[in-house]
Amino acid sequence: MFTSIADVRARLEAQRYVASDEIATVVFLAERLGKPVLAEGPAGVGKTELAKVWAAASGRELVRLQCYEGLDETKALYEWEYAKQLLYTQLLRDALGDVLAGATNLAEAADRLAAEENVFFSERFLLPRPLLRALTSEHPVVLLIDEIDRADAEFEAFLLEVLSDFQVSIPEIGTIRARHQPMVVLTSNNTRELSEALRRRCLYLHVDYPALEAELQIVALQVPDAPTRLARQVVELVQRLRGMDLKKQPSVAETVEWARALIELNARHLDRAALDATLGVLLKHTGDQQRARRMLPRTDDSDESAGRDDDESPRRRRDDDRTRRRRSE
Repeated sequence: MFTSIADVRARLEAQRYVASDEIATVVFLAERLGKPVLAEGPAGVGKTELAKVWAAASGRELVRLQCYEGLDETKALYEWEYAKQLLYTQLLRDALGDVLAGATNLAEAADRLAAEENVFFSERFLLPRPLLRALTSEHPVVLLIDEIDRADAEFEAFLLEVLSDFQVSIPEIGTIRARHQPMVVLTSNNTRELSEALRRRCLYLHVDYPALEAELQIVALQVPDAPTRLARQVVELVQRLRGMDLKKQPSVAETVEWARALIELNARHLDRAALDATLGVLLKHTGDQQRARRMLPRTDDSDESAGRDDDESPRRRRDDDRTRRRRSE
């Protein structure tokens, strides 16, 4: 367990995750209060990554449930291994014959068989899915319920028992309670409105695109080989792109991937050639790429001047000033 907010920040940073004061505070309180965390925000800002590094920093296993439309409790909670049940039935055919021996009619045979059904509907034939795995794990885990907004409202309602009491009800067995209360992170890209009942059970965390300096710190942690100048140029350009009307804003993960791609191409600074060669790493729609090229026409000029010696740009400015004075005379 984390000892303080500063401890949270330090241990997450050791996993190469830059946590803001708000993120560190919510994680600390979630551990102390035993509450799930609902992390909401744009795609690609580090919500899923938070659950991963939380598990790593606290020495817990990560159990992930990826949500999608049509997800139901049988896929999220458990399934019966019918093939295994059938195999056992065939292997125990002689034993079943002894159980049913002497039955005078079908109803009596059915009653005798029903008395034995607990053998076939027990945990030995239960195939646990992520929710049940998190509850029955021998050790504490971090349960990631990823993109809960993609699941149906009915599944969201089913989760309320898990998030409130950390238990589930299986009709054939009964109520199964958590051996160790998992730390739960639910993520949402806000594609639909979540219920107030779900929000009430969670600590709320809004994760947005980081400020320039914070994103620079992320790139420095994730891509330590990136030259300082290149890293700043990458982050500054990404921040400008996020201010444009794009179909898909570049995520923090794509910023990091772009910096890595430039390093692989041995780029020392960002010029037009490097931008054109690698823009597909950052922007995944043709229209976005075309819009970016139109609205960023001077990237090569500014970047080329940044890549020259420090005294070259002032000398060139002085020459330009002399030229302008001669023309005015």
